[in-house]
Amino acid sequence: MEAVNWIARSALYSAQERPRAQPAFLTRQGTPKSGWGGDRNVAKSEWKLFYSVLDPIDRISEVLFGLIMVLTSTGTLSVATAGRADVKTMILGALGCNLAWGIIDAGLYLMGCLGERGRGLLKLRRFRHTTDPEAGQRTLVDALPAPLVSVLSRDELETMRQRLIKLPESRQRARFTNDEWLAALDICLLVFLSTIPVIIPFLFIDELRPALRVSNAIAIVMLFMCGYVFARNTGLRPWPTGLVMLAVGGVMVGIAMALGG
Repeated sequence: MEAVNWIARSALYSAQERPRAQPAFLTRQGTPKSGWGGDRNVAKSEWKLFYSVLDPIDRISEVLFGLIMVLTSTGTLSVATAGRADVKTMILGALGCNLAWGIIDAGLYLMGCLGERGRGLLKLRRFRHTTDPEAGQRTLVDALPAPLVSVLSRDELETMRQRLIKLPESRQRARFTNDEWLAALDICLLVFLSTIPVIIPFLFIDELRPALRVSNAIAIVMLFMCGYVFARNTGLRPWPTGLVMLAVGGVMVGIAMALGG
């Protein structure tokens, strides 16, 4: 029954649901890891300081994006010729660039959420009007996680299909939820705030060479930590993944700088 409810919730996506949440039968109820997963009510009541509407992979992606953007700015400084005026221009440019891209990224996220929900509603309506049982079951198979599909029989799929058809007709239209607005704000802040650690050395160190070295060291640590945390949340090996992320980040920065980014 939980599987049926999840399929319906995925399409209707009510305002009480958190974005990109996993179905209840795939999470450990009441025991969220570090407040990022599990039941939302438990996370908000018992782990308020750690609750976020974005999952760890999304947050890592936004921080990585912000890091690459700010490194394209700091990488333009020449130790031999740059003066304090150039450093100030770089700092203002990096802050403005990351703020602008944070806003753009948040807007694209909201567009994606609205499009995904709209497609879900259309799929559910078409599903409810499908008279062919086999076509309805194929739609269920496409919507369910592969591990769950592997343990369901044809009769169980048909039972789920019948229960979904009997659900009350929904007139709900695609719209943004409160959590999605918060997630968009989270995205904007992550992209923008990832700039701060990298430019701080230029604010407190007068000489450009040591400031640039400290800034690069901070960026290296942040890139590695992005890879490390990514691995911890995907079942990969943390240390090698951190090193790979460091290398990939460096390549991305080089490509961006070569193309005038």
